[in-house]
Amino acid sequence: MRGRGEQPLDAPVRASDIRAHSSSKRPSVQRGDEAILYAAVWQCVFGVVDVVGDPENDPDRTRWAWRFPIRPTLVVSDLHDAPPVESAGIFPQSLWRHSHIRLTDEQFETARTLIDAVGSAA
Repeated sequence: MRGRGEQPLDAPVRASDIRAHSSSKRPSVQRGDEAILYAAVWQCVFGVVDVVGDPENDPDRTRWAWRFPIRPTLVVSDLHDAPPVESAGIFPQSLWRHSHIRLTDEQFETARTLIDAVGSAA
């Protein structure tokens, strides 16, 4: 999940700006996993990324202390064109108050297909 109510993502998406994801709790991802990017305020899916490193904790950070590097493989260049999260069978209520959730294989593949239809390789 990226962006929040008081700081929504800008509509233009630059793959070069997508380098890491932060979380308040230890994420259940590891190097080699794939993930779908979700824009919270926009309630849309807009990218597919590879997790390229293991989660690390920064005890000096009071919030979002867990961080892991990601590399985009497919992105939608403008959030106005991104598919709504519901079209992938993911309900926004399941994302509230979470920085990430586990998707079913079907949800992941549906989201990837929808992003591929309007996105481009990063």
